[in-house]
Amino acid sequence: MSRSDPPGSTHFNHAGQAHMVDVTGKPVTSRVAVASSTVRMNPAAAAAIRAGSSRKGDVLGVARLAAISATKWTSTLIPLCHAIPVEGVEVQFTWLSHGDPTSPASPETLQCEVTVRTTSRTGVEMEALTAASVAALTVYDMLKSVDRAMEITATRLESKSGGKSGDFSRA
Repeated sequence: MSRSDPPGSTHFNHAGQAHMVDVTGKPVTSRVAVASSTVRMNPAAAAAIRAGSSRKGDVLGVARLAAISATKWTSTLIPLCHAIPVEGVEVQFTWLSHGDPTSPASPETLQCEVTVRTTSRTGVEMEALTAASVAALTVYDMLKSVDRAMEITATRLESKSGGKSGDFSRA
């Protein structure tokens, strides 16, 4: 936090104007953030993912690449986010619920979880959140012809470690 930041705020100066936080005085530390986003979809969309039968190709493979790419573009998308070296990205997909196979309206839920690592002066929470969001959007894009009613829900930070503010874990 720079000298001009009022207590409790890091992105506004003493005059209330938005500014980028000066991190030059912060030590370089190892930092990790995990974020997730979920997509609720109909059984047909879930079946297309599981069978690899989407007309657009490997849904989860493309969503994984989109998530990794998104980490690299975060500082371009989020105005006050620092450009930092992204040194590691892991993307995992997990089925949280399986719909009732006898009901075509019973939703299934896919969770995308992204872990981002760096050694830097600032954290990677925004990179992880952006990546999880973009992975979910990519799933929607690739399957919208099967299920336009898909819902992207619960995009959230699951955990973070490193830095002055310490560790955080939702669990």
